[in-house]
Amino acid sequence: MSRSLSTQELELWELWTTYQRADAANELVERYYYLVSYHVQRITAHLPKSVSKDDVNSLGLLGLYDALKKFDPARDLKFDTYASFRIRGSIIDGLRKEDWLPRSVRDRAKKIEQTAESLEQKFQRPAAADEIAEQLHMSVSEVEETMKDSLYANVLSMEERSRDGQDDHKEGIGYSIPDHTTPAPHEKIIKEENYQELADQIKELNEKEQMVISLFYHEELTLTEIGQLLNLTTSRISQIHAKAIFKLKGALLDLGK
Repeated sequence: MSRSLSTQELELWELWTTYQRADAANELVERYYYLVSYHVQRITAHLPKSVSKDDVNSLGLLGLYDALKKFDPARDLKFDTYASFRIRGSIIDGLRKEDWLPRSVRDRAKKIEQTAESLEQKFQRPAAADEIAEQLHMSVSEVEETMKDSLYANVLSMEERSRDGQDDHKEGIGYSIPDHTTPAPHEKIIKEENYQELADQIKELNEKEQMVISLFYHEELTLTEIGQLLNLTTSRISQIHAKAIFKLKGALLDLGK
């Protein structure tokens, strides 16, 4: 491994990789469990409250154990990096497989999208969240939260790496790709276009919304930390974040028509 390990850690890896000692594996899991906690915290921050954090944690642990089984210490790669790919991939693959977005939320998102389209045709401009909420007899926060969850589901789909029926090597949404596999040119172009469209739409947000999106998704600050940085309450930052997500969702839906 590329990073310096203690004598005890080296002994644990030797016992596990050479002799498949379960006790060594358990201790390694304990040592690297912080990676699971980190990714669970980051991912659940975007999920509906109906999704159990314990379930997401279990998916992360499966990814960590899978990393232990498949990691090659001889490669010039930090286990922390390799395990992070596996953990995040395992969580997102599991969420997608189990359809983490409740049916009720999907139905609500569909109604919101249909109403937004109808109001846009009526007013000849993008519909605001409060207008949609009034039309559907919902609260503005409910509309914004639903659109945020729906947008995150779309992002998961954009990240999914296509697999043909003959490929049994499942690495998890493209985060760890075998050397012999490369994306088809058209798939790469489509993916780049998707992300470019998202980047272009982010530029259309106002300055404060761009700042919140950048600090939350790029700098990985919490809403509370962003609030402290911008001298605003966490509640206000949450409102700005939800409004920005609502705008992005609407813009991406328009582009997909």
